[in-house]
Amino acid sequence: MAQTEKVYSDEEVQQRLTGALKHWYLEDGWLRRKIKTEGWKGTLMVVNTVGHLAEAAWHHPDLTVSYAFVVVKLKTHSAKGITDKDFALASKIEDVLQWQPAKEDGPLEGTPSDDQRFRYIKYDA
Repeated sequence: MAQTEKVYSDEEVQQRLTGALKHWYLEDGWLRRKIKTEGWKGTLMVVNTVGHLAEAAWHHPDLTVSYAFVVVKLKTHSAKGITDKDFALASKIEDVLQWQPAKEDGPLEGTPSDDQRFRYIKYDA
């Protein structure tokens, strides 16, 4: 027998959209995030990254894809609302897409942000 998942109220969702998920918002019963890119190449990279994470998680968002942005929409269809699955996938998407190796003290230098030829995503502050 399938376990019932807790569906969060709008107020509970708003409370959870702080800290690491501050760029996500609630709209029309969906957890949403608009990710701005530098153009089509970046948009495709975002779509493929989100697609990989969603497939690995077995929790699939709706996507709106345009030239310089991607909108990710999360809702647990089987529960008819926003559940822990949606917050967990949103958090993983944030971690991966906003990763900037140049800001870490490590061996990876990151994509050169001062050269437009290499920029592909508009990172949030």
